[in-house]
Amino acid sequence: MILDHQIVKEAGTAEIKMWTNGVPVEADALKQLINTAKMPFIFKHMAVMPDVHLGKGSTIGSVIPTKGAIIPAAVGVDIGCGMIAVKTSLHANDLPDNLFAIRTAIERAVPHGRTSYQSGNDRGSWKNPPKLVDQHWQQLEGRFKVLTDKYPRLRNTNNYRHLGTLGTGNHFIELCLDESDNVWVMLHSGSRGVGNAIGTLFIQMAQEDMREHIANLPDKNLAYLKEGTLFYDDYIEAIEWAQDFARHNREIMMERVLAALSTQITKPFTTQQQAVNCHHNYVQKEMHFGEEVLVTRKGAVSAQKGEMGIIPGSMGAKSFIVRGKGNAESFCSCSHGAGRVMSRTAAKKAFSVEDQIRATAHVECRKDEDVIDEIPMAYKDIDAVMKAQLSLVEVVHTLRQVVCVKG
Repeated sequence: MILDHQIVKEAGTAEIKMWTNGVPVEADALKQLINTAKMPFIFKHMAVMPDVHLGKGSTIGSVIPTKGAIIPAAVGVDIGCGMIAVKTSLHANDLPDNLFAIRTAIERAVPHGRTSYQSGNDRGSWKNPPKLVDQHWQQLEGRFKVLTDKYPRLRNTNNYRHLGTLGTGNHFIELCLDESDNVWVMLHSGSRGVGNAIGTLFIQMAQEDMREHIANLPDKNLAYLKEGTLFYDDYIEAIEWAQDFARHNREIMMERVLAALSTQITKPFTTQQQAVNCHHNYVQKEMHFGEEVLVTRKGAVSAQKGEMGIIPGSMGAKSFIVRGKGNAESFCSCSHGAGRVMSRTAAKKAFSVEDQIRATAHVECRKDEDVIDEIPMAYKDIDAVMKAQLSLVEVVHTLRQVVCVKG
């Protein structure tokens, strides 16, 4: 019998169980995983997903269970980043031959990208947020005030005006077709500017709190907060709020996108199934091996038995709606996507706009030099990634993009 995962173990480290059969793992990412596994509060072992690649402090595509401490840099600064997908009653035949008008309608409905941090005119923020944003903000505002009373620097962040906005980088909104040509709407985003500010603040606080011991860490970005301390409790409170912000953010955008779609398609339609609104950059308390532990998923999705999840491919590749198998050894997790095989800088050097046009010929999307870093060839083969995690999830739907909006 072929083991569904590989085990890496060095002296003085926790075991690292890797679901990476058939996919490349860069040497620097493996070194980073080993550094994290040296931390004394790792519970049982670490689980590594097939989309694993180098990250800041801790590796993207890793599941880090801990007891008695948390590593803010392992959670990262895109707190609560994740996916939402909705199946509609529309069929491919209901879509127009030219999808440009649908893409531009979505781009008008949802602020995306970024123009300036300093000016009050950032196209990635709301200038005048709609009532829908106000309704969701009311559910977040009270707890945010509690946070800002403790940490006033969080007041001067993009919070309210970033709620219901997409962002940049690998965040996207897509129109997809499944294996039966049903139309789905899927999008990817997180807690935006305020989440970044929260993550950055507590990473700095952890490093300052450990300044006498930081030289003994394998990496300064592994600075941690101990359970029972004020900063630990405040951090848990802050990330729970940021994760809620991210969930609301995706819900607002989904509602706006569906409304935009209805302006371009005359046939009335309904949403038949919300597959999931799931984080893949977050931490929460869970029961594993009979104990309560903190599970940090840095680029990984919860895949409890029967739980629905989303594994997107790259721009122009397939994506998957999946159902978790509840694999205990993976801490009931699966990959959050395909995973990069080259950095954004390397991708921009390696590929041209012409390459981008060819790779996304079947997708209505931007095809310019600012999105070359998201070209499909900068990512791992999504089919190989899915094959490596057959013991973690089963595929329910296979989606292919026809419209993609990026920041």
